[in-house]
Amino acid sequence: MDEEYDVVVLGTGLTECILSGLLSVEGKKVLHMDRNEYYGGDSASLNLTQLYRKFRPDQPPPSELGRDRDYAIDLVPKFIIATGELTKILVHTEVTRYLEFKQIAGSYVYRDGRISKVPSTEMEAVKSPLMGLFEKRRAKKFFEFLQNWKDDDPTTHQGLDLDRDSMKTVYEKFGLEAGTQDFIGHAMALYLDDDYITKPARPAYDRIILYTSSMARFGKSPYIYPLYGLGELPQSFARLSAIYGGTYMLDKPVDEIITDGNGNFAGVRSGSETVKAKQVIGDPSYFGAGKESSDGKIRVIEDGKVVRAICILKHPIPGTEDSDSCQIIIPQNQVGRRNDIYIAMVSSTHNVCAKDVHVAIVSTIVETSTPELEIQPGLNLLGAIYDKFVTISPLFTPTSPGTADNIYITRSYDATSHFETVVDDVHDVFKRVTGKDLVLKKRDVEVQE
Repeated sequence: MDEEYDVVVLGTGLTECILSGLLSVEGKKVLHMDRNEYYGGDSASLNLTQLYRKFRPDQPPPSELGRDRDYAIDLVPKFIIATGELTKILVHTEVTRYLEFKQIAGSYVYRDGRISKVPSTEMEAVKSPLMGLFEKRRAKKFFEFLQNWKDDDPTTHQGLDLDRDSMKTVYEKFGLEAGTQDFIGHAMALYLDDDYITKPARPAYDRIILYTSSMARFGKSPYIYPLYGLGELPQSFARLSAIYGGTYMLDKPVDEIITDGNGNFAGVRSGSETVKAKQVIGDPSYFGAGKESSDGKIRVIEDGKVVRAICILKHPIPGTEDSDSCQIIIPQNQVGRRNDIYIAMVSSTHNVCAKDVHVAIVSTIVETSTPELEIQPGLNLLGAIYDKFVTISPLFTPTSPGTADNIYITRSYDATSHFETVVDDVHDVFKRVTGKDLVLKKRDVEVQE
């Protein structure tokens, strides 16, 4: 390891692998290291043996669950929005040639004690139990307003200014009920809480349009998901990096981040070997997450926690028309919380578990001292649970941009069930590392379903 690199990347989570691939394409000499023996870091997909070894080291997996190799269970559940930013990166880098995708069958929202499908067509909207007859008319006018909006045509604005008026003002203009605001804000715009309502409406408008255009792309739901689990995504970007000369080392302990006399990054030590590089990028666990780092700087701060329950089911989720996959969002108002609860469910049709098995992951931001009780409303919707693995993960945020000392730290994965926040982090770190914006080429390549 005597060579000198432009960038050392630590951890093979999706964020780190996308950055490693993009920087390799830019012509940078990249070395990528991970202390784990598998790709994906916190966003890995594990087989049965790895799953039980991680959560219950003293218990072998039950034989009735089938073959080890049939499983690829995600540690962090997320779906890809069909016309979202991650799809644009996949298409821009042509990583789509290493992956196959399948659509998620339905998107649901919990309201008034039951789950209902988020309407994907006008026909579904008319039949939807989410709204009464008069509310449906008001909602139709609201969606027509959004679809017809043109920045340069004041006749489409109906007296509203998306950059100045709050989303509350927009909802009130169309007289939408609180329950309708809930499902638009949380199941379509995918906000985690209600803070967005008092802010200018433009970001919410962009998010709703993204959702409806993704829905229009495939029908049924706006989400797609890679066959064989989310762990395929980091591996595909690792392959991209390797094509452009990137070097990968799995199962490689990272013992020390070396800095020079001025506190700037100089290299990484693994055992008796040291590698020199100009910059380092890595996930928070490599930079003293949760403890003071060796040079006296705390490089990351804890910014809350996420509780996740990985549940193995022998049946689809009741009330989802026997869907082989779905997302269910429980808006916080419906269960007296500050943050939404997310359920993501996949099955053997996605090549992530044995036949007749379904994997559902329930997650939310922790608000109390009893996190497992907080996801109970989600667990209650699943029916009989065959087995369950609960994790509570701190959310870490870097304390500095890294531009001063060349140490660039990514963020932890949040509780959202989609990748848009991950891609925000990719754009942010890419700009700090290279000094320029990540510009994605527009290509006319369809993501194959």
